[in-house]
Amino acid sequence: MTIASPHLGSPAVWTDARLLYALEEVVEQELDRHLKAAKDWMPHEYVPWSDARNFPGIFEDGEAWDKEQSKVTEIGRTALIVNLLTEDNLPSYHHEIATLFGRDGAWGTWVHRWTAEEGRHGIVMRDYLLASRAVDPDKLEQFRMAHMGEGFELDHRHSMLHSVAYVSFQELATRISHRNTGFQSGDPVCDRMLARIAADENLHMIFYRNLLKAAFELAPDLTMQAVRDVVVNFRMPGHGIPGFERAAAQMAIGEVYNLRIHHDDVLQPVLRFLKVMDIDGLGPEGRQAQEELGLFMNGLDAEAVKFDEKLAARKARMAARTAG
Repeated sequence: MTIASPHLGSPAVWTDARLLYALEEVVEQELDRHLKAAKDWMPHEYVPWSDARNFPGIFEDGEAWDKEQSKVTEIGRTALIVNLLTEDNLPSYHHEIATLFGRDGAWGTWVHRWTAEEGRHGIVMRDYLLASRAVDPDKLEQFRMAHMGEGFELDHRHSMLHSVAYVSFQELATRISHRNTGFQSGDPVCDRMLARIAADENLHMIFYRNLLKAAFELAPDLTMQAVRDVVVNFRMPGHGIPGFERAAAQMAIGEVYNLRIHHDDVLQPVLRFLKVMDIDGLGPEGRQAQEELGLFMNGLDAEAVKFDEKLAARKARMAARTAG
């Protein structure tokens, strides 16, 4: 796909290949920064192995799962399953970004490093969930097979710029979802594990956010359009999980991830850092995208206000029932 930019002083045409080449030096710099900031950690150190015991199967002494065996809250269990199943689709994510960014040079080094770091998240979460008996292991495996069997495709896989914009927000959304799941889990061990994962996700967000900043400097109109498209049509990568809509509704009520969190803690921080609404000198299409983005954010905030009011009313009803 070719995309034209009016900001290079020539009728030159941007292609994904040219954009990848133009951003290679930035990727090298961000990769060096990331490797210095990242901390290696051992998944097995975050798992309560002493709580583990056999499940039924080849072990005659296996004990069947029951939700009362774990201290994890109901909302914590729901969010943990969604978060783990999202992480499980790593092979599809790797395929998508390796196809977009390539396997050579700094881009390729980043793709493989990112994949290795993300792999740890799925490992430690599954080990924790099974050792602590926080979820039904049979249903978890059934969900995993169904979800991975569907695969995953980026909504904006046609465009490298759109993909960079998407992961800039998505990595932060994932970090917030993990962190809030830890807060709501009711288990300090789970909270520590998810805090460790969230720290990784934050570094991933910074990598892509800084890359997106460089893209704005290189091709502002195109990048503005990409950000507009991604923000307006954003959805989490786990949207294909069986029962996702119901789980997402429960997570919204449980304040793990909802409209207010999405607006205040995910979209706004990235947009503010990039000073997206302050960028001037845009061409007609860039200005239109900027205006549409502003209108959308205003509308989203209004929707979040309505959600906040409904959530507050729900809490008041529940408190009244408890008091009564």
